[in-house]
Amino acid sequence: MRVWPLRHERSYDPRVDDSGAASGVGKSWLCTALCRLLARRRRSVAPFKAQNMSDNAAPARTLSGGWGEIGRAQAVQALACGRSPHVDQNPILLKPTGHRSSDVVVSGRSVGVMSAKDYRARRASGGSRDRRLRAAL
Repeated sequence: MRVWPLRHERSYDPRVDDSGAASGVGKSWLCTALCRLLARRRRSVAPFKAQNMSDNAAPARTLSGGWGEIGRAQAVQALACGRSPHVDQNPILLKPTGHRSSDVVVSGRSVGVMSAKDYRARRASGGSRDRRLRAAL
């Protein structure tokens, strides 16, 4: 875990990076605890995970005020921060549907089921007619 200030900021505004090489070792729980601890100390904190693969989804607000879905861990972390869950906290959610395929959720909305190969190719090319998917991938 690292904490560091951004160079271009005038005040000390640390960022926390919780990195780990294994699955199921408690990274999300550690982040939840840190979010709660910092929120209780009146720090402005918010969770963020750019891409998550999980069967567990939770409702979250969208930019238009509607509802979408994000990973359950990010929703719990948002609540620990004293914030409402929002789709910007987990822009890409991959929900496994079968062998090497997932339902791809971008900004809270499903854009369809893709094989791992198709997803990697689309991410590499950035090609899509869907502006949100192009921006996120």
